[in-house]
Amino acid sequence: MYSHTTLGIDDFARAEPFYDAIMAVLGHPELVRESAGKGYGTPTGPKLFIGPAYDRQPTSAGNGSHLAFVAADRATVDAFHAAALANGGSDAGPPGLRPHYHADYYGAYVRDPEGNKLQAVCHKRHG
Repeated sequence: MYSHTTLGIDDFARAEPFYDAIMAVLGHPELVRESAGKGYGTPTGPKLFIGPAYDRQPTSAGNGSHLAFVAADRATVDAFHAAALANGGSDAGPPGLRPHYHADYYGAYVRDPEGNKLQAVCHKRHG
């Protein structure tokens, strides 16, 4: 559906361990690294890039926006949430079912160290 997403990060040293941890849990390898930015994913698949804004102005988290990652199973959602909190993230909604979306929707929400809202979600009945 998409090629890549970029999230603005002002404090790369603080954000890198957070993203390394959650991307490892989700199975997205490091693709490219620069002095103040990084990319995760594969050359032909969806990618996530983190780094400073292109115009070098301060970044800001989008109000009302978030990025959701598909998780292989519910245990991965739980691990995503735990890794985020252990690496400088904050809770924005603990792991659990959200039946108001659909009966098998299991997700967790976090904020990265810069305030960007992220989610991991599993749509499977069990797992």
